[in-house]
Amino acid sequence: MESPFKGDILKGKVSLLTGGGSGIGYEIAAELGKHGSFIAIMGRRIHVLDSAVSALQSLGIQAIGVEGDVRKKEDAARVIDATVKQFGKLDILVNAAAGNFLVPSEDLSPNGFRTVIDIDAVGTFTMCHEALPYLKNGGVIINISATLHYTASWYQVHVSAAKAAVDSLTRSLALEWGTDYGIRVNGIAPGPIEDTTGVAKLITKEVTLKRQKDSAQYRMGKKWDIAMAALYLASDAGNYVNGMTMVVDGGIWLNSPRHMSKEEVKQLSKTVEKRSRDAPVGVPKSNL
Repeated sequence: MESPFKGDILKGKVSLLTGGGSGIGYEIAAELGKHGSFIAIMGRRIHVLDSAVSALQSLGIQAIGVEGDVRKKEDAARVIDATVKQFGKLDILVNAAAGNFLVPSEDLSPNGFRTVIDIDAVGTFTMCHEALPYLKNGGVIINISATLHYTASWYQVHVSAAKAAVDSLTRSLALEWGTDYGIRVNGIAPGPIEDTTGVAKLITKEVTLKRQKDSAQYRMGKKWDIAMAALYLASDAGNYVNGMTMVVDGGIWLNSPRHMSKEEVKQLSKTVEKRSRDAPVGVPKSNL
């Protein structure tokens, strides 16, 4: 799809994206890069990073990948330092690293709950905290959230709590750092996005067909939709937007009935357990 933004809207900017090696994070990285930004992506799986960097470079984007875990302060500092060393500065931080899996709350262990909180909420704050010295020139932070906690969501109590924390971080940092340093801090709450690992794990084909039947407003979003929202918030087009989490889901969050029985979720959880060795970052392998 063709971008509605000018091709040089981020010319000369430097962007660092956690979770930028795949899914929504990669799509945002690609669009920021296509619009002039230098790109650094961070993730735990080096082969995923290498593949993503090659893909970005094939688009004519200057990009690097740096291995690291957002939960570790030393990794966050090292990745940020590597980005600044390579490109000379840091202008935009996108926190897209996340973990999720379906599980009834009574079957979720405290360790499984903690893992998602650590990746989504603690990891987001850790990256923001370590990036602060480099963003004091009026930088931009974009935190990828969700709509799960706006009402309540079945079988995702851990992620709902984590994303509620992320939204609170977005508002609080926007207030403090916007006032003190001119840093804009905003969030994006995507709806169900096609061709992503999250949707593949959490929404079956049968659920998708049922939602389409039950609601005329329902359709899968595209990763491009989220990338365009990020581009808006990262650019001067959004220079008077601060402390907002933008919902990009076509209004789907306004109606969220139960689409799967508890028994179906338990069976799905067992299937995910079998696939856990190849699961993305953040899926606990022994606590589903």
